[in-house]
Amino acid sequence: MRRSRINALINEAKDLFAAAGFKLPPFAYWTPEHWKSKGHEADEIRKNALGWDVTDFGSRDFDRIGLLLFTIRNGNYHHPDEYPKPYAEKIMVVKENQVTPYHFHWKKQEDIINRGGGELVLELYRSTTDEQLSSESFSVSIDGVQEKCRPGERVVLKPGESICLEPFVYHKFYGSPGKGTVVVGEVSAVNDDKTDNRFLDAPGRFPEIEEDAPAVHLLCNEYPPA
Repeated sequence: MRRSRINALINEAKDLFAAAGFKLPPFAYWTPEHWKSKGHEADEIRKNALGWDVTDFGSRDFDRIGLLLFTIRNGNYHHPDEYPKPYAEKIMVVKENQVTPYHFHWKKQEDIINRGGGELVLELYRSTTDEQLSSESFSVSIDGVQEKCRPGERVVLKPGESICLEPFVYHKFYGSPGKGTVVVGEVSAVNDDKTDNRFLDAPGRFPEIEEDAPAVHLLCNEYPPA
């Protein structure tokens, strides 16, 4: 992805969140220059990958396969004594027909919430023991109600609705065509994108970046050390 495109997407997201009345924390607006002055007092942001995250999952086609996220808070599986939070929270932007590809988490349980805008479509499967798509039905909790789910079933979340996804549930999601961009929330157990993502066929979690412009904000995997 080009840095200029990442900059534009982040600025677009800031405007979208502001229009929805969703306030981001102060570090969302730190520039690379701000980061040069930050010492160990900002290590929770660094080590727990808080902040901006823009990915095309290695597709080189962000509009078709991609996602913009902002991680607001997070614990750390690898340093639980230092960062004991057992939870995480994200806010995301999902555009019409923009796919986050099939994946599950070995550890993380999460609620995916439609915070506003269009409709969010999820397609779901249980994982087999060899981590492929299962042909078995299973149950999911949708706003506190247990629903039977067939393999590959589409679940559509309208604004205010949510689904709880347990570990080993493959899911992909995208904005319903013709309904507009979706502001999506996630409340979960600790998030670890380096060791707790099992993608079915996506080439990668973080994008290769072409530096064609200075960064407006650093991504969560780009912070300089203290």
